[in-house]
Amino acid sequence: MPDPFACALRDHYLGERTAPLRVHGDDASREHPIEAFYFGDPTDDDALPWIESWLDGPLVDLGAGVGRDALYFQRQFETVAVEVDDLLVETMRDRGVEDARHGDLFALRETAPESRFRSALIRGTQLGLAGSLATLSETLTALAAVTTADATAVVDGYDPGHSGTADLVGYHPDPRPGLARRRLQFEYEGVRGNPLHFLLFAPERLRTVAAPEWSVVAVDYPSSADTGYYRAALRAE
Repeated sequence: MPDPFACALRDHYLGERTAPLRVHGDDASREHPIEAFYFGDPTDDDALPWIESWLDGPLVDLGAGVGRDALYFQRQFETVAVEVDDLLVETMRDRGVEDARHGDLFALRETAPESRFRSALIRGTQLGLAGSLATLSETLTALAAVTTADATAVVDGYDPGHSGTADLVGYHPDPRPGLARRRLQFEYEGVRGNPLHFLLFAPERLRTVAAPEWSVVAVDYPSSADTGYYRAALRAE
């Protein structure tokens, strides 16, 4: 079954979108922004200066969506944009992403050769799709394998310790400190996709699970965010 999320973004790019993209939790639903999140000018993003300060090329943009960030960074250094859905890869190429590839964030050793990249970008809280601390640890270990010994990475997530995080659509508490869960489904043109199961982790949890391959060297909580959203910069150890 075609992924509703990818179909909505593809149709939006082609000017053929006929319905909103909606995101569903257990008892709540809302429209998911497309233009602002995926097609806007990255230089309008207040996060860009902080993110950019931690990155260098060659860069791998994992879960690159329709290439918003890749289009910006490829003007500065070699950038490889990776997506698991072929429709999104096609859209990135149509939009001018020079190196857009099919690949899986959770199968990095099959996606890239060893020590290939100087830095990595994983935006959109996609790292939480690891679903468990064990898989999160395995993924960060694999990320270390495909990056250089002096690599940096920027990732993002939601801090369960923040009072606003519980207001997220699809939020579920977890009895373990610094952890929570989130279950979502995207819907487009009446079709719902497979459920997405996220593990939400506080920066302290990320710091623990990233070691010994990575150290968390900076954490940024945007002043405009009321959901516990944060960005973290990692450096290879």
